[in-house]
Amino acid sequence: MADDDGAVGALADANPATPSTPDTVRALIPLFALIFAGLALIAEPAGWWQAVVLLGAVGLFAVWSRWHLPIPILAVGVLTAVIVVQLEPHLEPATFLACLLAISVARWSPVGVVSVGILIAILASPIVIATQRGDGYGWPIWIIALLFTIALAWALRRQQDLAVELDQARDELAQATMREERRQIARDVHDLVGHGLAAMLVQVTSARHVLTRDPRAADEALETAEDVGRQSMQELRRTVALLRQGDESGLDAPLPGLAQLGSLVDAARDRGLDISYHAEGGVDAVDTAIGLTLHRIAQEALANASRHAPKAHTVVTTTVTDDDVVLEVESLGAPQGRSDGAKHFGLQGMRERADIVGGEFRAGPSPTGWTVWCRVPRRASR
Repeated sequence: MADDDGAVGALADANPATPSTPDTVRALIPLFALIFAGLALIAEPAGWWQAVVLLGAVGLFAVWSRWHLPIPILAVGVLTAVIVVQLEPHLEPATFLACLLAISVARWSPVGVVSVGILIAILASPIVIATQRGDGYGWPIWIIALLFTIALAWALRRQQDLAVELDQARDELAQATMREERRQIARDVHDLVGHGLAAMLVQVTSARHVLTRDPRAADEALETAEDVGRQSMQELRRTVALLRQGDESGLDAPLPGLAQLGSLVDAARDRGLDISYHAEGGVDAVDTAIGLTLHRIAQEALANASRHAPKAHTVVTTTVTDDDVVLEVESLGAPQGRSDGAKHFGLQGMRERADIVGGEFRAGPSPTGWTVWCRVPRRASR
């Protein structure tokens, strides 16, 4: 508990009571002290020396508020003034200065033995005054008033601490969100560049092999590579546009989603993959984030199919229900022991994408070849 109290005290010192941050309430303490001292001098008969002592206490509050006079010095000076001016049965309203001192200690002093000792001394001051005056000084009422002011100051202090903690938690959450968003963008850039270059290299290699024997086939391969490169560049520009905060460059085209799976399948077929696509259910009610996630998973799965099972028949199936969306990419006749590319963000990247939106992911050998299966909720969790 001592460590916790010390942390709370340090946090309070880092709050608006520091020189670098203005504190309106602290700045008003000397004004209230002056008002209370004036009321005491007006309400009760007093000599000139008592007025000087009370104004000295007001000056101590001003020095503490402006130049951060140490709390122990402030406490000794103010308590001495409050007790001394009441050596005779006069100036009872001066005890209000003790209330201001209690607020100052409970609100701005670091929590510890010193501050607790000062508060005990403040609570004992009415008893000391009553003992020396010997009249009808209402010390029980003043003790209750002091306890109330201490409780009020603690409540204000706790409220400020909670506000600071909330701001820190909000900043940490914003930073975590930004890091996760950049991580997703990094995956998108990896997918786009990696898949695009892989497809282009396949077509360029094919063109080089048949360039002298079949110029027409070489031209078709190069044309396909050009189309793949152009499509990859467009998607890359859309992804990078997410980083251009406040940029009015016009790069605001939507990212691919579930509705673009047909185009993805067509592009894979143009690259020579034996593939078919079956879709059940409407895609209009599928969230953008869910559609983008499934599009990227399908893109990675088809890239793996092109690399590891180019001769197999690949079947892409999407099923949209009221609650979730299921994507299945099955390579019929694919080698059972082929590499899954996990070391290059392959399966791991797909699994992480599914986890982010609260989905399930499986990939591995099946009785008919190799299957990638993913089920995600139709709407992203808010």
